[in-house]
Amino acid sequence: MKRNFKKVSIVAVATLFLALTLSGAGLADTIKLGVAGPHSGDLASYGIPTIKAAELVVKEINAKGGVMGKQVELIVEDDVCKPEVATNTATKLVGEGVNVVLGHICSGATKAALGIYKDSKIVVMSPSATNPALTQSGDYPNFYRTIASDDAQARLEVDFVLDILKVSKIAVLHDKGDYGKGLAEFAKKFIEEDSRAEVVLYEGITPGAMDYSAIVQKIKRNGAEAVIFGGYHPEASKIVTQMRKKKMGIPFISDDGVKDDTFIKVAGKYAEGVYATGPMDVSSNPMAAAANAAHKAAYGEDPGAFFLNAYAAALALLNAIEQSGSTDYDAISKSLQSDLVDTPLGKIKFDKMGDATGVGFSMYRVKDGAYIELK
Repeated sequence: MKRNFKKVSIVAVATLFLALTLSGAGLADTIKLGVAGPHSGDLASYGIPTIKAAELVVKEINAKGGVMGKQVELIVEDDVCKPEVATNTATKLVGEGVNVVLGHICSGATKAALGIYKDSKIVVMSPSATNPALTQSGDYPNFYRTIASDDAQARLEVDFVLDILKVSKIAVLHDKGDYGKGLAEFAKKFIEEDSRAEVVLYEGITPGAMDYSAIVQKIKRNGAEAVIFGGYHPEASKIVTQMRKKKMGIPFISDDGVKDDTFIKVAGKYAEGVYATGPMDVSSNPMAAAANAAHKAAYGEDPGAFFLNAYAAALALLNAIEQSGSTDYDAISKSLQSDLVDTPLGKIKFDKMGDATGVGFSMYRVKDGAYIELK
């Protein structure tokens, strides 16, 4: 009798374990959303708004019952916007068992991390990584973004310089990074394809330098009538400041890496009149207004760069899991490409390359200490 009882007990335990597994009770009890980007250092102002967007989205979704009946858990890791750190950041998130990743922020860091996520079959969505090759090369089928790519951004900048500012001699500068150099290469290409203008100076600068007087002198010596800069606000603020102190009032046009309030704070009065491309103003969208209001209520201040793009990305990722009823890579990917989702950017889905439909850039100008969209 004793021996038979043991057999029955073993069978009963095995049956119970199988039942729990099939019912989902033996699976992870949360949906893990990884958030990666610069949360410290000079470019933290680009990454922290994404954390806050994720927090607000997750709080609202969890209050409504979560995703697939499970609560969403945030796993946050800092990559300081550096490629050599981003690989470690990605490894940590994979080790934490994240289901999807919101991030990274900078194109170089994103590119460095994507292979790790690809090998682990994890979908990644950036609110800000604009390097065209991230989607157009076909190397990263696991990558999506809620912002347009740099070729569109460079096209807008060049058209603005030629059609609106009507200058013919242009200096094109970049910070030698994947993002800044990639954008500058497109700008140079578009200018050279147009007979109305010429590139009189094309050069990379050294990020983090204290003095850019040498490049400022080259801009002046080559007779540039405008500057297009590909890069981020720390370098742009120094170049603009040194240009203005040298009484060089020519237009300075940059990108969404400069369209950030931190640029204005650092450059001060010298920021006035600077142009920069950035995501289209969607403040009239009711979801955008609600998201901005929620940020103000939660954190006591207006949101920073890429907040709405990150909010949209968080919604899109979690919606894809909910709609597909699965955390499987293929199921999430299929949903992202087929199921529309309401976001602060509008109703979006993604093409087969990973780019969101219906998003784009606008030109902004600093006026009275704030970026104003030009209509």
